[in-house]
Amino acid sequence: MADHMAPERTGHLKVPGATLYYEVRGEGPLLVMMPGGSGDAGLYDRMAARLADSWTVAAFDPRGYSRSVLDGAPEDQRVEVQSEDARRLIELLSPDGGPVAVFGSSSSAIVALDLLSRHPERLHRVVAHEPPLVELLPDPERGRKLFAAVRDSFRSDGVAAALATMTEGLTDPEAPEPAGGGHRAAPEPSAREAEAFGRMRVNLPVFLEHVLCSFSGYVPDPAALGRGAEKLVIGVGEDSRTLLTAVPGARLADRGTGRLVEFPGGHTGCAENPEAFAARLREVLSDPAPQGV
Repeated sequence: MADHMAPERTGHLKVPGATLYYEVRGEGPLLVMMPGGSGDAGLYDRMAARLADSWTVAAFDPRGYSRSVLDGAPEDQRVEVQSEDARRLIELLSPDGGPVAVFGSSSSAIVALDLLSRHPERLHRVVAHEPPLVELLPDPERGRKLFAAVRDSFRSDGVAAALATMTEGLTDPEAPEPAGGGHRAAPEPSAREAEAFGRMRVNLPVFLEHVLCSFSGYVPDPAALGRGAEKLVIGVGEDSRTLLTAVPGARLADRGTGRLVEFPGGHTGCAENPEAFAARLREVLSDPAPQGV
């Protein structure tokens, strides 16, 4: 029996220094979904399957992850390079210049902000969910030290130690109980999703060594980002609004750069509850002026 979450087509795009793997579902205006952390295109299988009735949904593996192979050895990744990767994919899949929406979460939300800064004329809507921009925190040094400590833990003791350091650093003991009275378990993975999660675990060393600190240290250009501010939605998790990962985006919205919109779950809400997250994303993409929080 066919897997209803499988893409309708896949492809490869040669870009400077790498070859990107991408997946496409549905038809309609282009929606590019960029995975954050160590995620690849498989992170969005359930969401993409639910949105493909209204959009041509494209997801891809960031360079150096999973099926997107680097030409050379891994090195520290740069936000602007991955932003150009996304632009090239947009030009491939929407060559007629039609309306394009972009969704990014966590580290890929930072890529989405850079893309909007550089190419506001090409984008119709950008949804950046909890970009962890430490330089926008009230105390940037706290964020710098945390992510540096995570990388140091990885270098000295491995992936598990690094993830424990990150979890401890991102926990707010004074945060209110999550909506619904507790953490919602992610849905039982399909065989396809289990395979994807395996790939994402393999990506963790690349994320911890080459992405985490360089991306979180990115500083947006206020003037450039402001030129596309009316197209920008900044997502915040209903369960993570007080956390380090959510505060920078909220501060951007406070400055008039984009509208703040609440999404189900926490920082990883798109994996915790993909159905509800996709429903909220549909509302945001369909509404010309999404209601903020």
